[in-house]
Amino acid sequence: MAFTSLADVEDTIVAIGSSPAPAVRGAVRFSGPDVTRIAQRFGVQTRSDRSAHCVDSMIDLGDPLGTIPVRALIWPTKRSYTGQPSMELHTYGSMPILQAIAGRSIEFGARAARPGEFTLRAFLAGRLDLTQAEAVLGVIEAEGRGALDHALRQLAGNLSRPIESLRSELLDLLADVEAGLDFVDEDIQFISDSDLDQRLASIISEIKATRDQLAQRSREKSEWIVALRGLPNAGKSRLLNELAGHDAALVADVAGTTRDIVSVPVQIEGHDVLLVDTAGIESVAGDSPIEQISQQAQLHANRAGRDADIRLWCADQTSSTWDQTCHVMRELAADKRRAAIDLWVATKCDSPASGDPGQPWICTSSVTGQGIDLLRAQIAAAIESLDKSNGDSVVGTAARCIGSLVAAESAIEAAIRYVHGGDGHEYVSSELRLAAAALGEVTGAVYSDDILDRVFSRFCIGK
Repeated sequence: MAFTSLADVEDTIVAIGSSPAPAVRGAVRFSGPDVTRIAQRFGVQTRSDRSAHCVDSMIDLGDPLGTIPVRALIWPTKRSYTGQPSMELHTYGSMPILQAIAGRSIEFGARAARPGEFTLRAFLAGRLDLTQAEAVLGVIEAEGRGALDHALRQLAGNLSRPIESLRSELLDLLADVEAGLDFVDEDIQFISDSDLDQRLASIISEIKATRDQLAQRSREKSEWIVALRGLPNAGKSRLLNELAGHDAALVADVAGTTRDIVSVPVQIEGHDVLLVDTAGIESVAGDSPIEQISQQAQLHANRAGRDADIRLWCADQTSSTWDQTCHVMRELAADKRRAAIDLWVATKCDSPASGDPGQPWICTSSVTGQGIDLLRAQIAAAIESLDKSNGDSVVGTAARCIGSLVAAESAIEAAIRYVHGGDGHEYVSSELRLAAAALGEVTGAVYSDDILDRVFSRFCIGK
């Protein structure tokens, strides 16, 4: 979709707005100044009071489809999603019927909408900023609850509000700097260099924090890694099988059954998870073939633990060395190469020899199923916590906006250098203008046809 001209935003456009998959109901969308006239051409009796209304009607699509019932939802003024007169015709979810309605609409003077043109019009009408427009696409494309939550938070303005706040602060600084330039002959100072330096440093710090969040979001995870760690014979493999819902790992009462990494993809409360069973934690020395295999197993287990998003530290509640085991695992848990969440799992809690381990331990039994649902809920909560910490942006927004934030940072850093060097405020003013423009590109306060093309060409037709 190329935005060589925005003059055609006053055309009346039409597109099928529902899924192409077979369905009971489907919808055709319209936006533009001729919506009411097209509705009347279909035989839909619109109201004259100019308020939004709903009309049940019959429309004739000609041979071979004939007359079909429709429900017309009409917004005859600019108080609509697109900021234009709009209409939706709801009827059977048959694609030939929906295509016939769209085709007849084109005969009545509408034109086929381009990809994303409805959301584009909402953006141009000020109903959405650019990050919210991208969030619409994020909602449509979300394949998991985490991605949907990100898109909904961005749609609510959780990204654009802080960016616009920073841009507003930059514009206030720019006004002070340029006011000082206007009165330079009178030696009137509207803002001191020290105050200017301090406020610019604060702004650049917030921009960098936002950029780091966006960079994390651009590496969105499709699967969360949950590693099971613990001493030999701690019940890790049985626990993995219970969480997976089938026998994925070899289980035996002999310590050290698991040598190699066992990975099982599962879904936990709507999240895609890779469960990773690891060799039991032990110290192995020697050069025999068995000892070398054990040493390699420990290396792989340690690496899996360090790379995991969530670690389940499993300990046998019936063990006579419970306190010592807990101490060893807490020392290992403190050695983190990346941000991860640790959950503490007491196993074999069905045994008469087991007691209450207390917080933060989750009592489980792979025999009776005790605590498994609670453990699943804790894993899901941990995933949502990690997912939320990645920022409130959809992946497409992250990819688009990082360059603009880097440009804003560079301009502010240059302004700070001019302030430190005692150079004229006209140089500072120039850099602040560049920084404000770069931040404006994030929300769409400043945009070009190229930016719009990058955003809306990713939409499907009808959105």
